[in-house]
Amino acid sequence: MTIETLLSQFPRACMGHLPTSLEAMPNLGAALGLDLWIKRDDCTGIGMGGNKVRQLEFYLGKAQAIEATQVLITGAVQSNFVRTTAAMAARLGMGCHIQLEERVPDPSPLYRENGNVLLNKLMGTTLYSYPEGEDETGADRRLREIAKGLKNSGEIPFIVPLSADHPPTGALGYIDAARELSNQSQTFDAIYIGSGSALTHCGLLFGLRLLGDQTPVIGICVRRDATTQTTRVHQRLEDLSQLLECENPTNGADIILDDCALAPGYGKMSDDTRNAITLAAQKEGQFLDPTYTGKVMAGLIYHAPERQRQKILFWHTGGQPAIFAYADDFGFSAK
Repeated sequence: MTIETLLSQFPRACMGHLPTSLEAMPNLGAALGLDLWIKRDDCTGIGMGGNKVRQLEFYLGKAQAIEATQVLITGAVQSNFVRTTAAMAARLGMGCHIQLEERVPDPSPLYRENGNVLLNKLMGTTLYSYPEGEDETGADRRLREIAKGLKNSGEIPFIVPLSADHPPTGALGYIDAARELSNQSQTFDAIYIGSGSALTHCGLLFGLRLLGDQTPVIGICVRRDATTQTTRVHQRLEDLSQLLECENPTNGADIILDDCALAPGYGKMSDDTRNAITLAAQKEGQFLDPTYTGKVMAGLIYHAPERQRQKILFWHTGGQPAIFAYADDFGFSAK
């Protein structure tokens, strides 16, 4: 059965600017001793783009199917997912309710007000706060309470869930991205991608293996250590198999995770991440964010000595608006 056939059973709000391009990164590649390429999922076209556009096409397809009037989602204060949800909901004429979780300790005032938070406010979203940053089940429970209130007032709410006890609907977007990549006539020795909720990572890996493509997919941990994340990825792959009602084409050896760039923790900048962001900007004019893509590039740079002359794909998942929330961390001063 083809990927197109597998995905055709799910409602989809086709809004992304797809396919995204594959581009060489010759200057950064030369500096690292790699044949380096980039997959431009920062250019998916809605609300400043990013990987969540692909995921949300399937979530919001379900929302359209029930004629939802309000969309609810939870995420970190500088979440790219919630910002993209607000943008796509606005395009579809739906209201958006965003719950912001306290995942990053001791944030600066800039972190609380700039970047994605500013964009959320510009889009007229209704914002809520949730005090815990590592309580996915509780955050989803609070969303259900908000949704109940909206329903009682005559709205039709739809929740984009966070916790791993929900079907991995968003991963469907990256199964389709694997199909897209296979049609772009390039092969790679390895693909580097962020691994957080794991839906992007799992969808891409699952899709490639469905196609018989054995390219290693290196997940760089952005939120949890590699041991914990391995358990999550394994479970999400099994969940995806159940959702699609097909055999899981992956095995344990396919799950490759590295937490070399995770410290000092989710949403916190290290020297290695700062250097990776700066290097990508200065060598290629590519902007990465401190929470996701900056850490992925830091991990790729860490691995570069053992991958000399290999053809490597860096999967850019977007997130540039968050850079503005971290301006103080770059140490630039006015002259």
